[in-house]
Amino acid sequence: MSIRDEIKAIMERDPAATTFAEALLYPSLHAILFHRLAHKLYNMKMPFFPRLINQTSRFLTGIDIHPGAKIGKGLFIDHGMGVVIGETAEIGDNVTLYQGVTLGGTGKQRGKRHPTIEDDAYIGVSALVLGAITVGKGARIGGGSVVLKDVPPYTTAVGVPARVVAMRRGLTDENQRIENLPDPEGDMINALQLKSEELEARLRHLLSEHVEEIHEAAHDHEDLVAMDNRLGKIEEKLERLEQNLGKLLIGDHKPNTNGHYKQGEQEAAESGFKGL
Repeated sequence: MSIRDEIKAIMERDPAATTFAEALLYPSLHAILFHRLAHKLYNMKMPFFPRLINQTSRFLTGIDIHPGAKIGKGLFIDHGMGVVIGETAEIGDNVTLYQGVTLGGTGKQRGKRHPTIEDDAYIGVSALVLGAITVGKGARIGGGSVVLKDVPPYTTAVGVPARVVAMRRGLTDENQRIENLPDPEGDMINALQLKSEELEARLRHLLSEHVEEIHEAAHDHEDLVAMDNRLGKIEEKLERLEQNLGKLLIGDHKPNTNGHYKQGEQEAAESGFKGL
């Protein structure tokens, strides 16, 4: 591992680095060089100074790499600001990290508690890789993802928590750009939105049918009320007819000597028939 490997990684993976002199200005290079020195002192069990070098590097570059982390050759930290690499993290060769990446732990236990990143892996902007897990060779982690389980080699994982959404046969396959990675959360939200719209349409249809049934029932009720009123009137007329007929059938209502009813009785009979 030499400074040439780090400069070569910068110039190969960042089109903005057009000259050797520009590559020397990259905070990624400075942070890695500081870490090489701090890591040697850390392995020598020297107290204080590894952490002092680590804090100085963090202040100058914005990249926090614990002196105990193991880093292979060709690591490129694009932009670098906010990157955190924990004590027991292990990074293989030719790995690329983007700004805001965290290779962190998930507890306070001792021993291996940070991730292992194998060769040729890419980890996108602000991704969190947490715990003693392994990101396989050539794997890609989408920006903003939270990785809590192992990621197989040559796969693409995105989401919170991250899930494998694509696979490649090897490094020779075309690399997929970070901004073009699949978005399973977005697809799920779209599917839920479509389902919600379908349910709303069905609910509106059922509601319209229910309103029509209510209107029909109200109309039928009005018809029943009108019919009931007509029956009431007919019953009243029948009662009047019965009363008039009763008067005609009483024994003292007899015809006079000319065979005719008296004038009042004749009118009562006629009024009873006219009421029908």
